[in-house]
Amino acid sequence: MYKFILPILMLTISNVFMTFAWYGHLKFKTSALWLVILASWGIAFFEYCFQVPANRIGHEVYNAVQLKTIQEVITLIVFSGFSIWYLKEDFRWNYLIGFVFIVLAVLFIFKK
Repeated sequence: MYKFILPILMLTISNVFMTFAWYGHLKFKTSALWLVILASWGIAFFEYCFQVPANRIGHEVYNAVQLKTIQEVITLIVFSGFSIWYLKEDFRWNYLIGFVFIVLAVLFIFKK
């Protein structure tokens, strides 16, 4: 059972780091670009410390397409929360509709 859940938990942690690495600098627009690039690389290291083993463990129970799909859904959930909480951006109705279509795609990918 843990082999099904552990990769999802690790991909979630990885995505939190990834989201901060990719978008966290948007609150620091006056910082030098080279500085935010270095900071992002530092954060991305921790992302990979969770992402690589998550995919290695997860590939024992999921195929690569399923792992990528899980990762993308997690990314949307994490990013949505991040953009609302950290960046103080609005979550609009059309985003929700788009996410519903992505969830429908997930259902097709995982259909046996």
